Amino acid sequence: MKDPNSGLKQVITEFLNAVMLFEAYLQSGALPYERSPQRKAHRNGTRSRTLKTRVGELTLNKPQFREFPFESSVFERYCRVEQALLMTIAESYIQGVSTRKMEELVKNFGLNRLSASEVSRLCKILDEKVEEFLKRPIEVKIRYLLVDATYFKVRCGAQYKNRALLVVVGVREDGLREILGASIAESEDSGYW
Repeated sequence: MKDPNSGLKQVITEFLNAVMLFEAYLQSGALPYERSPQRKAHRNGTRSRTLKTRVGELTLNKPQFREFPFESSVFERYCRVEQALLMTIAESYIQGVSTRKMEELVKNFGLNRLSASEVSRLCKILDEKVEEFLKRPIEVKIRYLLVDATYFKVRCGAQYKNRALLVVVGVREDGLREILGASIAESEDSGYW
C-alpha cells in the first residue's frame, strides 16, 4: 500500500527546497551563474539533509556556499518546534505521566522512542532554563510585590505529596505584572520564604 502522506511529503519537500533556494539567493546576493557586483558568495552545490516532520522524514537539498556556511530558517524553525515538543514531553514526565502514555505521546508526534537518558537530558535543560529565568536581573522598577502560594501534588520518589509553589509577582510602574521568583517548598510558612 502506498504511503497516504507521500503527496503531502512531496509538496512540503518542494516548498521547503524553494524556501532554501530563495534564502541562498538573499545570502549570496545573486542567482546561480549570475554575474553581479552584489554577489557575496558562490554556490558550491547542495547537501542532502533530512528533516523529521509530522508527515514523516523529508530529504531536503540544502544549498552550500564556498565562502561561508549557508544559514536556513527552515531547520531553525523545525528545531524550535521539536525542542518545544521535547520540553513538553519532559514536563509530562516530571508531572508523573506513565511511561506507556509517554510512548504513545511520542509516537503521535512521529518520534520513534524517547529513552530514559533523553528524558533526563531534557529535564536538565528544563532545569537550566528555569534557573536562568529565576536568576535574571530585574531591570524595571517594581511598584508592588504580590506574594502567594498554591499547592500541587508533586512526585517525591515513589510517592505524591502536597507541596507549595511559592510565587513572587512584581507590579511594574506601567501596571504590568511580572513573575520575579518561584520555588517549591513544603508549606507557605514564613520560614520557607
